[in-house]
Amino acid sequence: MPLTKIVLDVLKPLKGPSIVDMALLLTKVRGVKNVTITVNEVDVETITLTVTIEGSDFEFSEIKRIIEYIGGAIHSIDQVIASSE
Repeated sequence: MPLTKIVLDVLKPLKGPSIVDMALLLTKVRGVKNVTITVNEVDVETITLTVTIEGSDFEFSEIKRIIEYIGGAIHSIDQVIASSE
């Protein structure tokens, strides 16, 4: 079933690419139409984010690869929507 929405709890280093850069990179994944990033907490060295990705038939492995590329880590997958249409 194609993924149409996924909500992730992500921990990202404070230094490095900004959340704007992260959003722009994620929108380059085939099938991604919208990326929403919300800052939940800022620590001395890290930022806790809620990352919501919406689209049609995008690959989770590509999303994960980009998050890891910028130094982030997925803590949990909080919501997934897949559609057969």
